Amino acid sequence: MLETPDFEIPRSSKRMMSKIFRTGTLATCLALMMVANGVQAGDKLHVIPHVAPAQQTAEYWISRSQQPDALLLSAAQINAQNQRLRTQDPSMHELRRLPAQMSDKEVRARVEKLSARPRRSLYDSQGQRISDSMIDGWLADLALESLPAQVQPRFALVIARADLRTFPTATRVFSRVGDTDIDRFQESALFPGTAVAILHESRDRQWSFVVSARYAAWMRSDLLATGDATTVLAYAERSPWLVVTGARAETVYTPEAPQLSRLSLDMGTRIPLLADWPREEPVNGQLPAAAHVVQLPSRDSEGRLQLRPALLPHSADVSRHYLPLNQRSLLEQSFKFLGERYGWGHSYEARDCSGFVSEVYAGFGLEMPRNTGDQGKSPAFNIIPFTAEMNRDARREVLKTLQVGDLVYIPGHVMMVIGHDKGLTYVIHDTPDVRYADVAGSWPVNGVAVTPLEPLGSDDDTLYIDKIYSVVKMRP
Repeated sequence: MLETPDFEIPRSSKRMMSKIFRTGTLATCLALMMVANGVQAGDKLHVIPHVAPAQQTAEYWISRSQQPDALLLSAAQINAQNQRLRTQDPSMHELRRLPAQMSDKEVRARVEKLSARPRRSLYDSQGQRISDSMIDGWLADLALESLPAQVQPRFALVIARADLRTFPTATRVFSRVGDTDIDRFQESALFPGTAVAILHESRDRQWSFVVSARYAAWMRSDLLATGDATTVLAYAERSPWLVVTGARAETVYTPEAPQLSRLSLDMGTRIPLLADWPREEPVNGQLPAAAHVVQLPSRDSEGRLQLRPALLPHSADVSRHYLPLNQRSLLEQSFKFLGERYGWGHSYEARDCSGFVSEVYAGFGLEMPRNTGDQGKSPAFNIIPFTAEMNRDARREVLKTLQVGDLVYIPGHVMMVIGHDKGLTYVIHDTPDVRYADVAGSWPVNGVAVTPLEPLGSDDDTLYIDKIYSVVKMRP
């Protein structure tokens, strides 16, 4: 399960907000809080403290970089790092190395590791407690008793953005009544064209337990197209190809092929390009005069894999090669997500903090583990460890040396460094909210935002800087 950042409004701020709410409007409340804590009177209420409008642009930080176009890692170095990640990081799965037969005990262990009975109370979207009988039903849906003695993995491609779930259910559950953004059964999501191995099916066969390169969980079976291992695993290696370099790209609308119509493709998604497609031959009723002809997976009536042509308009933000890994491109790519809604576990058709940095680096061909806990300690990465013995001054000195693209990890959260300004380290990150040590209250950012790092706090006494346990530098 993804980790939850420790975001709570301090008691002193809650008391202050309660008093003001009883005597005035929300606008008055915010204004008084800002004045009382030294925020300039001319600042707009929606502006995050310590962040000027200019600082919310990639151009501002590019202009401050001394070598924005210097290569941080070459393509060969990125490939070598990816290979180390696949072989050394225990959170990654090499599908080609899966055995042809797996014992029922091994598959059962994989499922039970994820789909364990919850140890705390959970609530539905209406605030009703999830009953033991509902949980018993989900556990029964695992159908572990139906596992054969030997399981033969089947291979498939994902045909549309698919949620990965803790249990074979779409039911959303929450830790607290009213807090419906963090669905505790939402693990992650897979994008179109992702290869998976299917190890098991739910009792009703509507869900499949799959293993992808970065995660293993339950997903809807109707979003999978099964094929032979050779075809499935070769899809991501087909050439020529395109990579999505915008926050997302979308295929054209086509009623002739509903599965391929307006299909959303997230940053870093790589898809084969049918470069030799005859320009005079329509694709699903439309000439490719102003569009790329790409090859996408779909499924027939029996769920079998079909690779079919589709159109991606020339206006889409895509590239025929991975982007050069330099500070300019890192800033430009990360700011393409600025303002996107926070989506825990890739929910809301969006992404969370670890998903955000993963997608940014995917545009450069660089692979990362799915979750912050694995990213921040991966043996494949160049890591600066922060030990418990480091005091705040020592931590500040390290922060001063960080460069654009460096990733700062605290428990349950990751931030990307974008530069330094007026003695502060600035980061871009996907976050539910932010709180400052020098400004009372909490800002419900709930999305990708720019903030300084040093003033950020997680409670009355603890600053983010005190919780940092590692920095990952994507460079030699």
